[in-house]
Amino acid sequence: MQLGGPSWQVQLGRRDSTTASRAQADTDLPSPFMDLPALINNFKNHGLNERDLVALSGAHTIGFAQCFTFRNRIYNAKNIDPAFAVERRATCPLTGGNTNLAPLDPTPAHFDTAYFNNLVKQMGLLISDQALFSGGSTDDLVNTYKLYPQVFWYDFAQSMIKMGNIKPLTGDQGQIRANCRLVNY
Repeated sequence: MQLGGPSWQVQLGRRDSTTASRAQADTDLPSPFMDLPALINNFKNHGLNERDLVALSGAHTIGFAQCFTFRNRIYNAKNIDPAFAVERRATCPLTGGNTNLAPLDPTPAHFDTAYFNNLVKQMGLLISDQALFSGGSTDDLVNTYKLYPQVFWYDFAQSMIKMGNIKPLTGDQGQIRANCRLVNY
């Protein structure tokens, strides 16, 4: 992986959909506004457990989020580092700026455990991020991943494989892509 982090064997022959459904994505994918029970339930509905939830959430060590997804947290949350909230408010005003971006963790172009370090310091950007370290059942796993990157990497790879096997398309459904980024024509 160019950004660091683990690698895993992707199973060949997986059928991909030829269409996308925003409505289905909005229903199936976890929201950045979810609390821990809602996240656990969302993952459970897809055959994934709490370990998968925390490991796959670790993908937030890469990338950025738009202001509208974290505004409520930086202005209203009680479980947030005050200096972090002030820093994020500089790019996310109370009104407007909905598409302004902020990094999900301090190293948004490197796959590492900075995401988990942030959670322990109450510096998770999204409500759904900080929910993973808020006195609940996933706190110990966040600490484990923070301290032992190799455990996070292993679990992340295993959870990616598991996630890749959710509701596989069979028979005439979907297609095996010649180029994974393009629908076959």
